[in-house]
Amino acid sequence: MLYGRDGEQAKIERLLAEARSGRSGALVVRGPAGIGKSALLDHAAGRAANMRVLRGVGVESEAALPFAALHLLLRSGLDRIHTLPDAQAAALNGALGLGDVAPESQFLVGLATLSLLAELAGDGALLCLVDDAQWFDQASIDALLFAARRIEAEGVVMVFAARAGFHAAGLPELRLSGLDSAAAAALLPADLPPQVRERLIEESDGNPLALIELPAALSVEQRAGRLSPVGAMPVADRVQEAFQAQIAALPEPARTALLIAAADGSGELEALVAAGASLHGLEAAERSRLIEIRGTVVAFRHPLIRAAAYQSAPATRRLAAHRALADALARSPVIDAADRRAWHLAAAVLGPDEAIARELQETAERARTRGGHAAVAAAYERAAELTADPVRRSGRLAAAALAASDAGLMGRAAALADSATPDVDDPNIIAALIQVRTHREFELGTPLAAGRIIMDGVPHLAAQSSERATWLLVEAIRCAWFAGDTRLAEQAAASLRALPAIDSPLVDGALGLARLMGGDLGGGIKLMGEAVDVYGRAELGVPGLTFTASLCFALGRAALGEEITGGVVAACQQSGMIGWLAHALQDHGFAQGWLGRYGEATATLNAGLRLATDLGHEHRVSHLTCSLAWVLAHLGDVQGCRAKAEEGVTRADSHGMVLAAAVGRWALGLLELGLGRPDAALRQLQAVPVTGIGVLSAADQVEAAVRSGEPAQAREPLARYVAWARHVRQPSSDAIAMRCRALVEEDEAHFARAVHLHGDFAQPYELARTRLAYGEWLRRARRRADARVQLRGALEVFDRLGSELWAERARVELRATGDVPAAPRKADDPLSVLTPQERQVVRLAAGGASNRDIAAQLFLSPRTVGYHLYKAFPKLGITSRAHLAALVAFSSERG
Repeated sequence: MLYGRDGEQAKIERLLAEARSGRSGALVVRGPAGIGKSALLDHAAGRAANMRVLRGVGVESEAALPFAALHLLLRSGLDRIHTLPDAQAAALNGALGLGDVAPESQFLVGLATLSLLAELAGDGALLCLVDDAQWFDQASIDALLFAARRIEAEGVVMVFAARAGFHAAGLPELRLSGLDSAAAAALLPADLPPQVRERLIEESDGNPLALIELPAALSVEQRAGRLSPVGAMPVADRVQEAFQAQIAALPEPARTALLIAAADGSGELEALVAAGASLHGLEAAERSRLIEIRGTVVAFRHPLIRAAAYQSAPATRRLAAHRALADALARSPVIDAADRRAWHLAAAVLGPDEAIARELQETAERARTRGGHAAVAAAYERAAELTADPVRRSGRLAAAALAASDAGLMGRAAALADSATPDVDDPNIIAALIQVRTHREFELGTPLAAGRIIMDGVPHLAAQSSERATWLLVEAIRCAWFAGDTRLAEQAAASLRALPAIDSPLVDGALGLARLMGGDLGGGIKLMGEAVDVYGRAELGVPGLTFTASLCFALGRAALGEEITGGVVAACQQSGMIGWLAHALQDHGFAQGWLGRYGEATATLNAGLRLATDLGHEHRVSHLTCSLAWVLAHLGDVQGCRAKAEEGVTRADSHGMVLAAAVGRWALGLLELGLGRPDAALRQLQAVPVTGIGVLSAADQVEAAVRSGEPAQAREPLARYVAWARHVRQPSSDAIAMRCRALVEEDEAHFARAVHLHGDFAQPYELARTRLAYGEWLRRARRRADARVQLRGALEVFDRLGSELWAERARVELRATGDVPAAPRKADDPLSVLTPQERQVVRLAAGGASNRDIAAQLFLSPRTVGYHLYKAFPKLGITSRAHLAALVAFSSERG
């Protein structure tokens, strides 16, 4: 029975009831040690009648073993992995060490985890309990959170219990506080004197475990009321001390068994016995209610008992326990025995040991093949601690820092880099350390400071390796682009030109970008264009492709940018490079928005924003927020756009993120223009720097100036945009340039030419803007019939894209011609009754994809796909998949 937790129990029971009806849910239970998290999980397990229950407990000593916790959690369901799609089964087998091939993608492991949970739920329901989640290894947590954020209609409940340090953004939380006085009193022995009861309630702060365990630790005098009035130690320490007293009273075999179990972490009975734990000792500990033995698994009743068993033993005995476990693992057939052995050996020594450091390095590389970058960092870090040679130690610290950076752990990466020897001469180590510090500053500080880190470090590096220095200078120019700092770009370009030339499109692209920022449009665009044109013929890697995509945007080549960034997203998902994934999603979403695919763009940018927020990457959060505002401005979402833009611009301005702030101000200017407030639009757009995004936003600035009755204010942005368009030579940019000239010069020939140049519909939104402007001009010229042709075309596109503000402007103009505009086109779209998720599922199903195929593409479980189809069919008035193809084809024709 739980005292004082009626509301919390009810919340858990609602989740279980919903799971039995086919709905899924997740919950994070937070609170300090002893507050009742595990008891609440026990309550959930006790109420899970007719449900399958999986339960795992995090162990601090195993936090560096990738997928170790996931393996323990899923072990009773591993026999069902073969039912998953082949790619998912191979990925999960590889991650858990059950197959010969390493997983291709961490995301695929997460999707396989989701699918397996749905499979284990079967036609009933599944309860997945994760206790002490803060001690799960990062790879396991990533897979479980991936599943938790996507469960929907599988009948799965996932409950995580955690202390501080566990991050699960986006999941609902339940925070446990101390019990009230009445509930606290109910847990105390009835024979305690009133003053003792009051003192225990006060000092326990309502902590249930303290209320249960502390009375047993009281002396006879204390129970009689002779308590010290002086301040007590923290509750957790008091409880742990009480457990230590219980352990000290046990016979030696029991204490030894508890120590080995505490040092081990796996809880496997066979492993404990092999390391010297006697069955008699384990049984004695179980009789004392310190552990539980369930089949072949030994579990501590509470994490504080594990801590007490380990910390109460002398250091010599702890070291001996780890050595015994390492020796036992040397004979073990368990899949990850070599990795566990390496960590136990590392825990069994007090000083440098190169042999053990090499074993940890091998453990790190095995973790890398499984996509566990956080585990790679941990193993290399411990290897460095055991390394006496300063150069070799710095090399291992650099490897740890790079792995932490790839995992998105920027603060930890920087700390590791700072621990390396400052006077190291190895160019690979120097470059790695500069790269990590730069990446950290770029994401958590300012792009300008990140570029300065490179400029400060390059002279020393260039003396050792001009090639390594070259790649860092390319990165410095990229930092300058995001910082909007022409001086940094010029300095980096000058240093780059002073080094021996390297034949690389990235070098050419960087030099071109620096020239563009310096005002040399023609020279800069020429070099950048040549760099982008070799895409597909050069191996560039994720950083290189990310930079190439940035060049595409500066060249007005959105379709190529969308293609490149789509590949980068897939590569990051495949390799587990979470630190780069948020950036890739940002660029991919921006490209989708540029191409008028606003629904996809919104979903992509939101996914990136969630990830960047989880990682704590300030720069990426700001840029994604501003990019999302820019997409919402196109859709006419006034409140959403304004909220995101103002938040993003404020954050970006405070960190010197000029490019991000420019995107946010462009979004606000575009929104005001759509609202028919050109004066406000002009103020926002004039605040955008003229280089970078300022070239792309210049067309909107021209229109804002003209509509504000300030044609003189349109001359400079017009010249800026026309010059850029002339050099990039893209049909869409040529068309927009011609539209701008038509607005300023009021020349019908320019309008007609602009409509013609838009011909390939590569940017439908811009085509509709051109036709709207042309239609407005024709109406003012009293050519109503001609105006209607253009305005109807504009309205049709705006409706299809969902650009509500601009569609309404087209309707107003049509009414002014005497026409009666049609209702929003989406009313004629049979799929308009569906949610965005249902729409995606239906389109894929119409193409013949199975539920499993759709689930793999959309990162859902097959049961959730089936649920969406079940909900969609009645809305569409159909009863089977056979009708979908014709319905979707009709929708595409009408849209």
